[in-house]
Amino acid sequence: MENYTVKEGKTAAIISYITVFGTIIAFFMNNSKKNSFTSFHIRQMIGIFLLTMINKYIVYDFLGTTASYVAFILIAILWVIGFIGAVKGEEKLVPYVGQQFQNWFKNF
Repeated sequence: MENYTVKEGKTAAIISYITVFGTIIAFFMNNSKKNSFTSFHIRQMIGIFLLTMINKYIVYDFLGTTASYVAFILIAILWVIGFIGAVKGEEKLVPYVGQQFQNWFKNF
């Protein structure tokens, strides 16, 4: 990836990892002038957010508190990996589900 593309999109990529509101802000920041680095991290964060909602509304309700805590820890690890990748300027897929996030949300 070009260093200029990373440098130009790094701020919005980092913002995308700061809650769902950060993802929305980064989406609009990236909307006018598409940056592939920012788009990559927005897609990763949309996927992580959806995993969080699945954990909150499905895992917790049907499998209980313990399963939800374990899932939360795993999701938090995915978030940290994605955030560190954005800070370092890398397009690092989150383990196991990162490629699916890129395919599912390729329009973002």
